[in-house]
Amino acid sequence: MEENENFNVEKKSNKRFFLIAIIIVLLIINAVKFYLDYRDSKEKDEIISSKNVELEQTYDKLENVSQELEGKIEEIKRLGGNVDSLILIQKELEADKIALKRSGAIAKKNYDEIKDKLEGYEYLLRQKDQEIEQLKAHSKVLFEENKDLKTQKNVLSDSISKIAQTREQLAEKLATASVLKAENINVVAISDKGKEKDGGEYKSKQIDKIKVSFNLAENKVAKIEGKEILLSIVDPNGSPLYDVSTGSGTFVFNGKEQFYSAKQEILFDNTMQQLSFIYDKGSEFDKGSYKVDIYAEGNKIGTSSFVVK
Repeated sequence: MEENENFNVEKKSNKRFFLIAIIIVLLIINAVKFYLDYRDSKEKDEIISSKNVELEQTYDKLENVSQELEGKIEEIKRLGGNVDSLILIQKELEADKIALKRSGAIAKKNYDEIKDKLEGYEYLLRQKDQEIEQLKAHSKVLFEENKDLKTQKNVLSDSISKIAQTREQLAEKLATASVLKAENINVVAISDKGKEKDGGEYKSKQIDKIKVSFNLAENKVAKIEGKEILLSIVDPNGSPLYDVSTGSGTFVFNGKEQFYSAKQEILFDNTMQQLSFIYDKGSEFDKGSYKVDIYAEGNKIGTSSFVVK
């Protein structure tokens, strides 16, 4: 009987020990599982954190490339290069920056693709550095050539200006040299009976008409062509004698319009040809000193005078 009781006690004791062992094993299993879950979670957090860092770093690199690309576009444009392809790449780069900001699996896919493209962008920038250097060298050559051309143009302009000035001076000298000259001017009085009297001083009663004679001096520069010769007789009061009904008219001399007394149209032939004017006043000449001026082509070519007593 006592043996049976001992056996039952030992049996109960073994059963309790077995339960305790099972509980300990379960606790150990839970602890291990908790530790493994914790470690996996921590590793995942570290991976996510690391990936986020990589994403940020890649985005920052894209941002730097974008800014550098913008600067190169402006510099190439300033140097006269073509930037059409760079503008397209710039738009693609901006799209990559936006894609990189997306979350989840899409961002992971975009990240892997963009990371591969980033090296291409950076290589492109290095190529554009070489292109910019070439453009700068070309621009420098063009600048020097343009500078030389401007110098040559200035020299040529100076030469042309001097030639024009010389030509103008020659033209002025030629114009001055081509002015006709009236020589041997003689003023005589013609009476009402047709009798001529020389001397330069005449009584009023002796004058019915005035005859002015002269010859045109030799001038090898003047053109052989038709010319107008004008006669102006100015009375003692300073007023020219004129009568429109007998052929008088007006002309411009020294920028002012004035009357002439008589006109002749001749063919100048450079033979020292003789000319004469007969002017009929139509009334008695007032007493005083008269001036006789001869004009051609806007120039005064001779002058004389006579006196009426």
